[in-house]
Amino acid sequence: MRRRELMLLLGGAMIAARALRAQQKAMPVIGYLGIASPVPAAPFLAAFRQGLSETGYVEGQNLAIEYRGAEGRYARLPALAAELVGRRVDVIVAQADVSALAAKSATSTIPIVFVAGDPVAVGLVASLARPGGNLTGVSIMTIELIPKRFELLSELVPQAKSIALLVNPNNAFAERVIRDVQETAQAKGLQLHILKAVAEGEFQTAFASLVQVQAGALLVSPDSFFISRREELVALAARSAVPAIYEWREFTAAGGLISYGTSLIGIYRQVGIYAGKILNGAKPADLPVEQPTTFELVVNLKTAKALGLTIPQSILARADEVIE
Repeated sequence: MRRRELMLLLGGAMIAARALRAQQKAMPVIGYLGIASPVPAAPFLAAFRQGLSETGYVEGQNLAIEYRGAEGRYARLPALAAELVGRRVDVIVAQADVSALAAKSATSTIPIVFVAGDPVAVGLVASLARPGGNLTGVSIMTIELIPKRFELLSELVPQAKSIALLVNPNNAFAERVIRDVQETAQAKGLQLHILKAVAEGEFQTAFASLVQVQAGALLVSPDSFFISRREELVALAARSAVPAIYEWREFTAAGGLISYGTSLIGIYRQVGIYAGKILNGAKPADLPVEQPTTFELVVNLKTAKALGLTIPQSILARADEVIE
C-alpha cells in the first residue's frame, strides 16, 4: 500500500508540474527593446502598460514583459534583439528606429511593434497604410516638426545671430536633420554650429563648445537617448544660460525652456494597444502604422525668468501648457 500511495503521489505531482508549465507557457511574453535602460516605473512604460490593459493584458497577471536596454550603446542592440528572439517572446516592442532595425534583422516571424521617426525611409515597412511583413507601430514625425521648432526658437530669441544644433550622430536621421537645419539657418542668414554627442559623458564637452562659439540659442535634435538623459541636458542648458528648444513635453517638465512635438504618452499608449491586439490574434501586416494627430507646445516660465527672457505673447497664446 505504501508503494502504491507513493506512486500515486509522485504521479499526481508530475501531472501538477506539467499543468503548471503549461499555464506558464500560456502566459504571453513581450520583449521590450530600449535605447537606454528601461525603467518599468517610467511614464512612457506606464502609458504602454495602459494601452495593454485596454486590450485585456496586465503585466504580472496574464502577461510578462522582459526588458532589455542598450544604455545608449547602439552596437549592443543586435545581441539584445537576438536574446529576446532566443527567449521566444510573443511580441517585440522596439523603441526607436535603430532598435526596430535590430529586431527586424533578428526575426522575420515574431511580430514587432515599433516607435519610429520615418519607418518607410529606414526600411522598416513598405508603406504606412500597408506595412507588410511582421512589423507595424507608430511614427512620431520627428523630422517633419524640426522647421517648426526652428521657427519657434527664432521667434523666442530674435536677436540670436548663431544657433547650435545638438545631434546624436548614431541616430538614423542625424545627417538629414543637419542638412535640413543648415538650409533653414542659411535662409535666415544665421550661423549654425553642429554639436555631437553619442554618450552621456560627451554632453559636457558639447555644451562647452556651445559656450565657446557663443551660440545664442540651442536646438536639441529629437533622439531617444537624449530624452532618456533629459535631466542632465536641461541642467547643462541652464548652467550654460542658453535658451533651448526640445521636441517633447518631458524636457520642459524637467526644467527645459520650451518644447514642441507629439505626445509621447499618447504614442506609447497606442504601442501598447497594438501589442495587445497582436496578442489577441491581429497580424502586424494588417495594422497600418499610426501617425500622431496631437502636438504640444509647452513653455516653462520659471526657466524663462531664470534666463532673463520674456516669452512673446504670440507664443504664449499658442501654448498648450504653461509651466509657472
